[in-house]
Amino acid sequence: MSSGESGTGAARRQALPGWLTSRLEGRRPAAGARRVLAAIATQPRQMSYASTSAAAGAAEVNVATVVRTAQQLGFSGWPALRSEIRSRYLSGLSASEVLSEHNEDAGQGPAWSTLRRDLHNLQDLARLLDEEQIERVAGLINRAGTTLVLGSGSFGAPGLQLSHLAQTIGHDVRLHRIGGTALFNAVSLLRRGDCLVVFQLWRTPHELLHAMQVAAEAGVSVVLVSDQVREDLTELADELVAMPSEGASMFPSLVAATTVVQSVVAALVAGDPAAAADWSDGVERLWSRYGLFPDSEDRLQ
Repeated sequence: MSSGESGTGAARRQALPGWLTSRLEGRRPAAGARRVLAAIATQPRQMSYASTSAAAGAAEVNVATVVRTAQQLGFSGWPALRSEIRSRYLSGLSASEVLSEHNEDAGQGPAWSTLRRDLHNLQDLARLLDEEQIERVAGLINRAGTTLVLGSGSFGAPGLQLSHLAQTIGHDVRLHRIGGTALFNAVSLLRRGDCLVVFQLWRTPHELLHAMQVAAEAGVSVVLVSDQVREDLTELADELVAMPSEGASMFPSLVAATTVVQSVVAALVAGDPAAAADWSDGVERLWSRYGLFPDSEDRLQ
């Protein structure tokens, strides 16, 4: 850098990350927007948690320019874009690096830090959650003969909740936890009109994303619940439900993903409450018939 060149001037010439370039779709942004994009490219950590005014300060523009830039990239506003920046930033870190990232901001014990982080996640989700989209996702599951649910490691937990609750109200929704050949065998059984739901958080094995390709090619409806709005995945998914996943320690939080699942199940019930109640009552009778649960008067021996 020459002595007369400012840091901001150098930043403006910074090559943009591929995901930002693709969202521009060949358009040349205005000067103010270029400053915002340069700040994202050169200061991803700072921009990943900056308020709208702080982002404007980092880019040396006004708040309106930050908002317009986010909308030009296809986001509803700065909070949605910031969530995407944060997810992409964290996805490039190992678990120990994520821990170091959070240790820098540690000011309370782990319990309160976790609670505070998840309250922030739910606030961000409130800005992202689309009621009509949730209803569309429920419709895809409702119309499907079979719905297969995928999630790697602990990220399969929301899928377990979705499959169990959906089955309880009469929908054939199955969680698949085995990879490799068994995974592709299961996906190959899906037919046009069936549904594949994938939970993709932080870092996801390639085979789950390849399973999405196989399903999409077969005419299967694909729902992706993800903390990143990746262009290659957007093209494969009929519905991409965006949500935050940042945890307070080493690993991502599943609170927002669980809330999305609860929303989808509620929409399934709302679609036909009588049918959901009838099926659930039948399942309850089956459980009672075989004594799955102790009576209220039973005591441990």
